[in-house]
Amino acid sequence: MNPYLEFVKGIQATVESARGMVASGAVDPVQSEQKVLLFSPHPDDEIITGLLPLRLMRELGMQIINVPVTFGSDPGRQVARSEELKNACDYLGFQTLEKRIAPATRGAEIRRSRFQRLEKNDVVEILETVQPVAIVVPHSKDWNSRHIQTNHLVMDALADMPSDFSCTVIETEFWGAMDDPNLMVEADVETLADLVAALSLHTGEVARNPYHLSLPAWMMDNVRRGGEVVAGQGGAVPDFTFATLYRVSRWENGKSFQTLEPSLRQKATAGRPTASDFSASRCKGDVFFQTLEKRKFIGMNDNLKEMFEWK
Repeated sequence: MNPYLEFVKGIQATVESARGMVASGAVDPVQSEQKVLLFSPHPDDEIITGLLPLRLMRELGMQIINVPVTFGSDPGRQVARSEELKNACDYLGFQTLEKRIAPATRGAEIRRSRFQRLEKNDVVEILETVQPVAIVVPHSKDWNSRHIQTNHLVMDALADMPSDFSCTVIETEFWGAMDDPNLMVEADVETLADLVAALSLHTGEVARNPYHLSLPAWMMDNVRRGGEVVAGQGGAVPDFTFATLYRVSRWENGKSFQTLEPSLRQKATAGRPTASDFSASRCKGDVFFQTLEKRKFIGMNDNLKEMFEWK
């Protein structure tokens, strides 16, 4: 008798029993001078990779502002997807920023569809107006064409910002795994359940594919993979059940400072880099660079302020 048969049957039964569940509710968004912009290629990406933003909001009181870069490619679904996006963000306490109206040109006001995808000038204006302490964006090889375009769009906008603009850049993955994530963030069951519930509010999307129900499995696989690729091959795997992987870097003086330079990534495969290997002094105001050497995994009991105390 296979002792794991009932285990697997239980997983299947649990997933089946959750298909008819309905979530509802809303919480007041957090207002703060410390703002995080979450650039989402599609409505629902803000939830799928939103674990770290959610924890930053709940534990550090940061204001999370979702920026929908598109509302999907199907014009017939864009109105509904906009409403679903609002419901999902309201459930968690995220805000949604929509920038779709072009300024007047030569005395004539030109209006674009509120569902037209963002352009570089839109992103530059949003960055200048909000002045975020951090931005969240898919990494450049996240397979899906819109995810890749979103990365290029935001990075091109950063390159057009004044030299005194700075922020922390948090890259995400979903369709295509990153080769070199440098941070794994734990979710407890309550936090993950909130993300699943919020994702379920994208009702039209999950009706055709109930991918909200596989979010826990995806986060479990992140722990399996993250235990090796974040700490290095053969590294100690933290006692997490659910987690999301990220790559964190710093944008300052018109360029990106990667948290781990290529030479340090090589050292990471053989053993942890030492504090002297880090060039933290190059990027003022980012405690993350000073703490990465000793902490690549953020558990639910870890102090986020130590790593994400932006100044």
